Amino acid sequence: MSVIVEHTLRYKKVGDKSSPKLNYLKRKAKTSRLYDIHRLSQEIEEMGGMSAEDVEHVTKAIVRNLKRKLTDGDSVKLDGFGVFYTTFHCIGTKKQEDCTVKNIDKINIRFLPDSSLRLVNDAIATTRNAPNNISFELYKPKDADATDAGGGKEEGDGSGSTGGSGSTGDGGGVDENPFG
Repeated sequence: MSVIVEHTLRYKKVGDKSSPKLNYLKRKAKTSRLYDIHRLSQEIEEMGGMSAEDVEHVTKAIVRNLKRKLTDGDSVKLDGFGVFYTTFHCIGTKKQEDCTVKNIDKINIRFLPDSSLRLVNDAIATTRNAPNNISFELYKPKDADATDAGGGKEEGDGSGSTGGSGSTGDGGGVDENPFG
């Protein structure tokens, strides 16, 4: 399934009203699903090997242990997935004696994906339809479908294309799908 994206116009330097406005793509709101442990457990059970209850129990144990290791300041590597680790932000002071642990105002959990997990844009990948390729599709409003000569709806067609002719209305469009 493709990730649905849409055009957005924003300032090149966010918050700077004097910077030029440029077109960007952003993920279309409300087009993704949220999977919780219960739902994932049911899907894993369908694959076979373990009951959903066992999968849920093991997953909750991993989460508890992951939290404990991160609060101890350790990093956790899940093979084939990536490394979880913590970082923090500290407010700077002029005097060294004023710089204490009370100056730490933010703690973050970071994730570094494993090299086997890194995702690639399918539209520019050298190997099409590889497991780590993610395909994007440009959102096409329903009113645009009525004016479309082909009358076909691109959304959800599974083709993995990123748009129709690629024309952006500025005359400098490039066909984003050279094969079709």
